[in-house]
Amino acid sequence: MPHARAQDYRAAGPTVLRMLVGAQLRRLREAAGTSTEDAGYEIRASHSKISRMELGRVGFKERDVADLLTVYGVTDPARREALLELAEEANVPGWWQEYADVVPGWFEPYLGLEQGAVVSRVYEVQDVPELLQTADYARALLAARHPAATQEEIGRRVGLRMRRRRVFDRPDPLKLWAVLDEAALRRVVGGAETMRAQVRHLVEMERRPNVTVQVLPFATGGHAAVSGPMTLLRFAEPELPDVVYVEQLTGALYPDKPSDVTLYRDVLNRLGVQAEPPARTSAILRDVLDQLA
Repeated sequence: MPHARAQDYRAAGPTVLRMLVGAQLRRLREAAGTSTEDAGYEIRASHSKISRMELGRVGFKERDVADLLTVYGVTDPARREALLELAEEANVPGWWQEYADVVPGWFEPYLGLEQGAVVSRVYEVQDVPELLQTADYARALLAARHPAATQEEIGRRVGLRMRRRRVFDRPDPLKLWAVLDEAALRRVVGGAETMRAQVRHLVEMERRPNVTVQVLPFATGGHAAVSGPMTLLRFAEPELPDVVYVEQLTGALYPDKPSDVTLYRDVLNRLGVQAEPPARTSAILRDVLDQLA
């Protein structure tokens, strides 16, 4: 793994760094012909912990990483230091930790993955995708979904959602491809003026070269994604697999079997064919604006 690429991920937070370190450890273990059971024995841990480390699902103890590098025959000081440094940085909390009071545990991994991704492919049914929402639209949605929340809490949730949009301000901005069901444009959230502002924001965003928005019209009828919203994230490092995220009411799924990831990718591909082409999006959004006037 090139050290320069690791530099690119540091600003994203610990999630992707853990995945990078884990992938590196797995590659070194396999090259050394060491089983997960033997590796776990060497650091006084179970083979399942080795698996979790290699998937980037846990933090790293410096001693464990150093011991594993020794077991795998990595003796070059420069190689050891580079990976140990990454492992240390992977334990530094991400910027979203300051929103810990409004971020459920199942959503925290997604924040790190989103911040480190280079491509995000999204299908939304009821709402405008979160990275494309205005503050007023997001506030109206969040207030409806959290009726017992205080205004301060809603404000913090909105602040987190707006801060996530910084992925578009990076030197290499996130490439977002979003397919919106027509329902997401027809459902008036927060009143007509809030909705008009939201649609105008969509018009501005879809003009960006790194943002593609397609609309799946009601006239399409049945389609590939009858199961509902989904997100697929892709990373610059070829050793990192695509990640699928499916949010539910009280949790989220991260299907990670290669066959499952392939299925979700295929569904998103079919949606792109079934939806109106990107060249039609601007006209569709203008029609929605005219009807909101």
